[in-house]
Amino acid sequence: MNKSNSSEEKELHLYKETEVKVPIHLKITLTIKEAAEYSNIGINKIDSMLKQPNCPFVLYVGTRKLVKRKEFEEYIRRELII
Repeated sequence: MNKSNSSEEKELHLYKETEVKVPIHLKITLTIKEAAEYSNIGINKIDSMLKQPNCPFVLYVGTRKLVKRKEFEEYIRRELII
């Protein structure tokens, strides 16, 4: 192992140690798992909602689907049945 790799590994380790955990209610986007925990709606249900055409709260990052938290909250407030 050369010194460059060792230095980079130390920096990465320090970054991971100081990584800040943002509370779910302050995040702009949520993973499907976080959205499920936040809303008490199942992961499969949220995933199927995200697949609907013109879903107002889906954000694609490459092939990854994220949930726009505020739009998701508004959708839940508006709907009586999901």
